[in-house]
Amino acid sequence: MRWMLRGKIHRATVTQTRLDYEGSITVDADLLDKAGIWVGERVHIANVNNGTRFETYTFEGERGSGIVALNGAAARLCEVGDKIIIMGYELTDEPIRAKVVLVDGENRAIREFTY
Repeated sequence: MRWMLRGKIHRATVTQTRLDYEGSITVDADLLDKAGIWVGERVHIANVNNGTRFETYTFEGERGSGIVALNGAAARLCEVGDKIIIMGYELTDEPIRAKVVLVDGENRAIREFTY
């Protein structure tokens, strides 16, 4: 069994940081769907701006809103405007093709592909 990348939202822009909130990352439901990432799923986050990497779980944000909000303790690891990569993994004994969603500066999907 191996951990394989299953879904990725690449270079999303952090729109909010909310320290006094339950821990998680809130992501526009459209982006979660496109990347195949479930609500409540554990995800790895890589901050492109400062190199920080951490784990949290997903909350569903308003569909079409472009929201990418770091909540709770994770809010200390990013700033509004930072670019992040959101990655979901699957434990499997078979190779899988990852869904990748590239977004623009307003967190709208501009390209989707698998690899």
